[in-house]
Amino acid sequence: MNLAPGRLAAMAVLLTLGLAACSSGKEETQATQSKPAAQGKISIAYLQKQGDQEYFVGEAQGAADKAKELGVDLKVVNLGEDTNKAVSETQAALGQKVGGIIIVVPAPAVGPQIVQLAKEANTPLLTSDDQVCVDGPDPSKCTKDKLVPRVGFSGTQMGEQVGQRAGEEFKKAGWKPEDTAIITAWQQDVTVCTDRVKAAVPAFEQAAGVSGVKVIEVGTDNTPSGAQDKVAATVQGNSGVKHWVIVGCNDENVSGGVTAMQNAGIKPDNIIGVGLGAYLACKDWNSGKPTGMKAALFINGYEVGKLAVQTMYDNIKSGTAMPPEAFAPTKMVDASNWQAEGVKCSA
Repeated sequence: MNLAPGRLAAMAVLLTLGLAACSSGKEETQATQSKPAAQGKISIAYLQKQGDQEYFVGEAQGAADKAKELGVDLKVVNLGEDTNKAVSETQAALGQKVGGIIIVVPAPAVGPQIVQLAKEANTPLLTSDDQVCVDGPDPSKCTKDKLVPRVGFSGTQMGEQVGQRAGEEFKKAGWKPEDTAIITAWQQDVTVCTDRVKAAVPAFEQAAGVSGVKVIEVGTDNTPSGAQDKVAATVQGNSGVKHWVIVGCNDENVSGGVTAMQNAGIKPDNIIGVGLGAYLACKDWNSGKPTGMKAALFINGYEVGKLAVQTMYDNIKSGTAMPPEAFAPTKMVDASNWQAEGVKCSA
């Protein structure tokens, strides 16, 4: 994934899942244990991948606002997509004796190294947005008690919402399954992305009242240009398809895919794109021109940043154990309501 607060700010909720390792008789990981309350001013490092992306800009602002409210010394670092920088900035933060680290890893494979560094320093670790496994590079193969506590969104629920809207658009358009193909586009080693797209197709079929629509899985790097290149090749290789549905891990995948289709001469009326984020989708709607981007799920990074800082603060200040997962709310938007819902378009 990659917003200033809108109406969602008043709706923020915290959903704690009962996944604590102690319920299975296993020892809690260092990351989830409660501990004695800290004394004095609290410092937190928030290390973000793709920190210049609109979603993460909003997340950083939410974190900063919550930190100011709580009197926390917060340092936000943009890691870009550099796993080496993730390690070095974690080491730097630990060297400065921060009270806790919140991280959005550039790639899940670096997760265990980050976990080990935090454990050696006896410093609490919380992930934001993407999952991290304590002892393996692939969170999808990790048992739940080995996942680092995370604040973000439910990938499955988001995927279901995207798929449902795409199915409703398909039904409204009156397309035939045999003339249609669905592209699911995502970076396939990112677990939360896989959760999203895998949930989208069944929800699409249920909402559309059809089954058997051709599904083409497209691996990308989760960037608009990367998705555009991969989708362009996919469209070229499937010239018999009349109608296209595209969903993905984030707005980048869907926006890039819609652009590729329209550049290939496919009319917007023959494209159903449902984004995830809304910060790129809104650019199409703001232009006033016809677009294949029919809707997008608004995920508000601002709320995630606030929740992450509050969760870490409670752990450091009061010794409260961090929940395995905490979720912020989402909202489906389109050309008719994105401004009223507080979506901020990426520059």
